[in-house]
Amino acid sequence: MRTYPEIFLTRAAAERALWKMVMEGKADATQDRRFRAMVLLATFASLRWGEVSALRRMDVDLEARTVRVRVAFVERSAGGLVLGPPKSEAGRRTVGIPQSIVPILREHMDTYVQDEPGALMFPAAKGGPIRRSGFNIRTRWVDVVTEMGLTGLHFHDLRHTGNMLAAESGAGLKDLMARMGHDNVRAAMIYQHAVRGADEAITNAIDRQLEARDDDGDEGTTGALVPTG
Repeated sequence: MRTYPEIFLTRAAAERALWKMVMEGKADATQDRRFRAMVLLATFASLRWGEVSALRRMDVDLEARTVRVRVAFVERSAGGLVLGPPKSEAGRRTVGIPQSIVPILREHMDTYVQDEPGALMFPAAKGGPIRRSGFNIRTRWVDVVTEMGLTGLHFHDLRHTGNMLAAESGAGLKDLMARMGHDNVRAAMIYQHAVRGADEAITNAIDRQLEARDDDGDEGTTGALVPTG
């Protein structure tokens, strides 16, 4: 499929490309779908901002449904971008991609990513690495999350969501650490404890329902739920 660059040399070239996208059903006048894949991948593969923004085409294998984290961008306080190793040694990892988002990633790669293996998956307007500030501006992040009733939601919270989903799967501590890119037990245990806390809340709610039935005079409720053989 045809890949379209972020910028065009002439207005006529841009109009031709846009018209072709309209005819192919790829143009959307109501929203920019360019960063949809980025948000979904960061969430469901538990990626940090620096990791997802540094991904190249060759790092994403849609057939194997994996994404490989090799490097990460770090934004310096002075404003520069530095490409280096991930946050920790465990940050170098290969993470599975849920089948549900594979079609969205495929559409994104076919439409927005250059064919070269080293092409950035999520480039900025001029083709270079995208900065967090540029992402926030282009997606209207603050306004959008506010309209959704999620005021204060940050991009990093997407990774927390993915980590919680991974913990809810019942995976062991070492497997969670590998997926999250953690090299210490404490960080991964936070999510396991959160899941246990949620399960405790569910258990307590069930207890309250059973107690309410008993208080209503149905003393045989709990006994009736247990098979007698």
